Amino acid sequence: MAANNLEKCRKIVGAGVNYWNFVQQTGGKAPVQPVIFLKPTSSLVTATNDLAKDVVLIPKIFQNINFEAELGIVIGKSGKNIPKEKAFDHISGYCLSLDMTGMEFITKARENCLPWALGKAFDTATPVSAVLPKDAFNPNDVKVWSKINGVTKQEESTKGMIFSIPELVEFISSYMSLEENDLILTGTPAGAGKVEENDVIECGLGDVVSMKFVVKREN
Repeated sequence: MAANNLEKCRKIVGAGVNYWNFVQQTGGKAPVQPVIFLKPTSSLVTATNDLAKDVVLIPKIFQNINFEAELGIVIGKSGKNIPKEKAFDHISGYCLSLDMTGMEFITKARENCLPWALGKAFDTATPVSAVLPKDAFNPNDVKVWSKINGVTKQEESTKGMIFSIPELVEFISSYMSLEENDLILTGTPAGAGKVEENDVIECGLGDVVSMKFVVKREN
């Protein structure tokens, strides 16, 4: 489903393992360079503030899925090999996003050294808010938070990112052109986890924007 203000999005680029507290929680090692993956635009679904419509579907092939609240970057000016000093010149706005993940699939794929893109590619795997203007808030210090059924699970400032917004733009654009309306997901802080059918995911960027999605199982 195409997202409001992201109808012309051509690709979604995600960054994994990009918060220090996530590394501390998992006991892993911090990456020496950004961990990048791609998601199809068919995974986009826009928040409408109507829980009858704002639904994340667990695919039939997955037992459950994980939620990950994130800051999204929307590209406004195309570029290749963008230096980090000019990164913000290429950004038109930001959005709140969820990177829904079939973690069981991804874990098995990693164990067998296989691609794990399908674990993040399913329909409704990328819920987003409307796009906010780039001057709506400070993206370098905004709190990313999430709640499941009213219980707080994530709460961390974007100051806790391992790789900053300019560093992500510079790194990604060294491998591929970033085009107008592309969406970059900047990673999730500690606290992400499993959701099941009928769970309600609430997330936000400080008090600037928030959204709710209910989890249902695909028929």
